[in-house]
Amino acid sequence: MTQALQQLVNGLRLEKLEENLFRGAIGDTHVKRMYGGKVLGEALEAAQLTVADDRPAHSLHAYFLREADAFHPVIYEVDRSRDGRSFSARRVTAIQHGQPIFTMEASFHRVESGIAYQGKMAEVPPPEAVPPLEWDWGSFEAQPPRYQRMMTIVAPFEIRQIDGANGTKDALGNPVRRSWVRTSERLPDEPDMHRAILAYLSDYGLIWTLLGHHGFTLGTTNLVVASLDHAMWFHRPFRVDEWLLYHCEGVASAGARGLARGSFYTREGELVVSVAQEGLMRVLA
Repeated sequence: MTQALQQLVNGLRLEKLEENLFRGAIGDTHVKRMYGGKVLGEALEAAQLTVADDRPAHSLHAYFLREADAFHPVIYEVDRSRDGRSFSARRVTAIQHGQPIFTMEASFHRVESGIAYQGKMAEVPPPEAVPPLEWDWGSFEAQPPRYQRMMTIVAPFEIRQIDGANGTKDALGNPVRRSWVRTSERLPDEPDMHRAILAYLSDYGLIWTLLGHHGFTLGTTNLVVASLDHAMWFHRPFRVDEWLLYHCEGVASAGARGLARGSFYTREGELVVSVAQEGLMRVLA
C-alpha cells in the first residue's frame, strides 16, 4: 500500500481514550488548515465504532463550526442518542483546543430489503478512456499552500476528471463536474472503512463545481473557500477501491455561499451514495 493511502487508513483507525471518546491522528496536509473531509471521515468512524456491525450508516448531517488545525489531533466525543429495534442515532462533537469545531448527526439502520428505485446515471466515457489526474510532485515545495493542500488530499486516490478542473455544463446550462475515483490500491474488506474514506473524499472538489462555473481556479488569490455543512445518504453497499463516478452539480450561489450536490455511481450505473454541501464562496475586494 502506498504511503499516502496507508497514512489515510491509519488515521481512520482512531485511538480509543475512553468509552465514547476517540482521538484522531496528526498527518493530513502540509498546511495548518485541516481538510474538512478528514474531520468528516474520522467523525463517521467514531460513530461507527459505537454501533453494531449489522447497522451500517445510512445518513449523516454535519456542520463545520471552526477551522481545524492540521498540526494537532482532534478529539471525537460520541453521544449514543438512541438504539431502537431497527435504527441507531449518534451525535458526534469534534473538539480541538478546548472548543467544538464540528458537529455531526448520523443514523444507522439494520439491513432490510424493500422497494428499489434510482435515477439513471448519465452516459460518460469509462475510466480507462479518461487520462488520470497528475501532479508535479517534484515542485511540491514551490507550490502555493492551496496547491499543496489539494495535492496531499488526492494523493491516496486515482482520479480521472471527465470534464477537467473547471467542469462543464449540462443540457440546461447548469454546472457539472464528473470524475471517476477510487483508492490507489486495494483495501481490506471493512465496509465501515470504505464509508469513512468515501466521506473523506466526498468533500473534495464538490463546491468547486460552482466556483469553476464562475471562472475561479486554484490560482485565484482573492477567494476564501470553506465547507459550511455536509450531508450524505448511503443507499447501497460499495467499495471505494473500485471505480466510482462522482457526478457533482451546482444548485445555487448567492450571498457568498454556494450549494452543490453529488452522486456516487458504480461503473455499472448503480447509485450508491448521495451528497449535498453548502460552502463559503467569499470574493475579497
